[in-house]
Amino acid sequence: MAHYKAEQDDWLVVYLKYLLFIFNFFFWVGGAAVLAVGVWTLVEKSGYLSVLASSTFAASAYILIFAGALVMATGFLGFGAIIREDRNCLSTYFCLLLVIFLVELVAGVLAHVYYQRLSNELKQHMTRTLAENYGQPGAMEITTSVDRLQQDFKCCGSNSSADWQHSAYILSREAEGRRVPDSCCKTVVARCGQRAHPSNIYKVEGGCITKLEQFLASHLLLMGAVGIGVACLQTCGMVLTCCLHRRLQLHVH
Repeated sequence: MAHYKAEQDDWLVVYLKYLLFIFNFFFWVGGAAVLAVGVWTLVEKSGYLSVLASSTFAASAYILIFAGALVMATGFLGFGAIIREDRNCLSTYFCLLLVIFLVELVAGVLAHVYYQRLSNELKQHMTRTLAENYGQPGAMEITTSVDRLQQDFKCCGSNSSADWQHSAYILSREAEGRRVPDSCCKTVVARCGQRAHPSNIYKVEGGCITKLEQFLASHLLLMGAVGIGVACLQTCGMVLTCCLHRRLQLHVH
């Protein structure tokens, strides 16, 4: 009877090992996905950072990158712990899973908070940026960001092209008679912004604010979805790790 019970325990340990191994593989792949989403988000929107008043969005992406790298490193530790049946490594693995879960929770909260105030922040900050900072000495980064934003999203002005009428740059001599920056033009050539006709410049309902808000919101939702997916995997992993650790402990005794 004792022999049968020992044999049953051996099969249970093997079963738990295989389950945890499979989980760990998907967990590692999930970590790679989290890292990729974080990097992609920063690369895709790096040119627009100067238009944003808050660094919360960038912070969420950096946290995802950190969490993704930590997940991949933890995954390697998990493979070693499972193969060696090392209880100390399994304990460390469990603690790291918990830390990663908390890190992703913080990133998710930051993304949610930023999503709630995204529209108001863009309306207040972007309109002021276009009016006061665009084309000014020492504001080359902002000018480049706005130019890229208008060309990428095929828009002109924060709410409409009329916003540029209040711009310090357009009212200055440096504008050389431009009514909008050249980046508003459908085909960018020197001083094309002197002609603000719909056939020449982008006339988009809602302006660049609407376009940028949709772009950032989609990235925030993607970041949240990937984070939730990995968090669900982690919950399963922590349960399996506890079970395997307990069975190994009983197996030794």
